[in-house]
Amino acid sequence: MTNQAQGVAAPSTASLPTRRKPRAGRLFPTSTMLLFLAPAMLIYGIFVLWPTLNGLYLSVTEYSGAGKAQYVGGENFTRLLTDGQALKAVKNTVVYALVAVIAQNLLGLAFARALNSYPRLRNVLRVLLFTPSMIAALVAAYIWAAIYSPLGGGLNALLASLGLENLQKVWLGDQSLALMSVAAVQVWMFAGQTAAIYLAGYMGIPDEIYDAAKLDGAQGWTLFRRVEWPLLAPAATVSITLCTIGSLKVFELPFVMTSGGPSEATLTLGMLIYRTAFTGNQFGYAAALALVMLLLIMVVTAFQVLVLRAREARL
Repeated sequence: MTNQAQGVAAPSTASLPTRRKPRAGRLFPTSTMLLFLAPAMLIYGIFVLWPTLNGLYLSVTEYSGAGKAQYVGGENFTRLLTDGQALKAVKNTVVYALVAVIAQNLLGLAFARALNSYPRLRNVLRVLLFTPSMIAALVAAYIWAAIYSPLGGGLNALLASLGLENLQKVWLGDQSLALMSVAAVQVWMFAGQTAAIYLAGYMGIPDEIYDAAKLDGAQGWTLFRRVEWPLLAPAATVSITLCTIGSLKVFELPFVMTSGGPSEATLTLGMLIYRTAFTGNQFGYAAALALVMLLLIMVVTAFQVLVLRAREARL
């Protein structure tokens, strides 16, 4: 029996609201979008894009900072390949980053696991751990230069008070220790920040997973290796990537604490760029070094992200 037979009028299709078809994505921004984007694009162009392009141009010139830059092609890059000081700076930077990234992530992970186990103390300890990262790098460098000082420095005094005089060192004056001593300051500053990233990962693990793991008898190292570490994969990707970028472009800590010494044992790429440009007045060569540092950071970071994302996909 139809609706008409029952005396009920069938709804007219003309009276029904027509559903609007979704609009296809725009390939080009409209004038309104450009108007809102214009301030950000202007600031980005002035402070990021223009200096980058200018640096690329300077890298193929010889320029002392005054007068007109002279085009020299790839001469700066050829010189870089045979410059022992530049190669040593690259080596120091890579070693520094490797040590800092590994130590910072291990400590941050350990702190995060401890904080996750003691929720009542979590907020207080998180603030205490995060505080060093809020100190300016220059201030931290001056503080630790005083602590490392062989003349009444706090570290050697502490070792003496513990009866460990044989462990007293000239921390920033020994070529074999200076780079690691500076890297330790970076780890001290940012281990809390790394712990905050891993703690966020821990807090995202559902309690049901812990309950199921405990029913299966997993605890301690087995629980961490089989359950926690795989589920912390996204946090590890973020943390390792940020640590790598920060370590490869280090400048303030070695600049204040050692000035690149002793015997260039702590000379990093950032310091060499500064020294070449503002002490040696070789802005063209300094721009070539800066371009190499930029490429180094981009290649290492891209490789890391690809490997870590592939690991996330496998878990």
